[in-house]
Amino acid sequence: MLNLFGARKGARFNEGPLQTHPAQPGTVIRLEDGERVLEQMTWGFPVALPSKRDPTKKNKPKPVNNARFDKLGTFWKRWTVNPRNRCLIPTARFAEAIGEPRRMTEAWISVKDQPIFAWAGLWSNSDEWGSVYTGVMTEACIELMDVHDRSPVIIDPEHWDTWLHAPLEELYQFHQPYPGERLLVERTDNLWFQRPGSTPASPTFL
Repeated sequence: MLNLFGARKGARFNEGPLQTHPAQPGTVIRLEDGERVLEQMTWGFPVALPSKRDPTKKNKPKPVNNARFDKLGTFWKRWTVNPRNRCLIPTARFAEAIGEPRRMTEAWISVKDQPIFAWAGLWSNSDEWGSVYTGVMTEACIELMDVHDRSPVIIDPEHWDTWLHAPLEELYQFHQPYPGERLLVERTDNLWFQRPGSTPASPTFL
């Protein structure tokens, strides 16, 4: 992975699990002094909503693991506008739940010609969980509409530097569905809920 992304190990890197779920450790490529570094962070920006019982208090933070592209210039602008807060998320495939509630199964999506691809992301330092990251989402291609109407923003290698360095205005070229003919969709019979009380998530695999 270091060779693929032309990166070095950062100070905050520990080899973690290959499967990543929200609020758990994941791997990102970010810039440090203009150089790409590989680091481990928690997946999801912590957001604590006011308590319904007591509006003066806030609930336990929950991970916001996806950032909508159409909000990069508003809610997410303070991170997106600064290239130091952008990152690439190395990913081999990602999962979505398909089917009827309580009978949902896993569908896995990957890029045919890239064993590891880059998902556009943002990162920051938080008081709650330390360094955190979130993945940017855009509209899904028509081939994925029966799986989900949104899909990760996949950045091809020739555009990695654009995502990591370019002004915000230039990033909107990536606000479009990734070509469906370049994606591989594997629909499985594996149930989405693997155990009682488990929470739906979209894990990434490295």
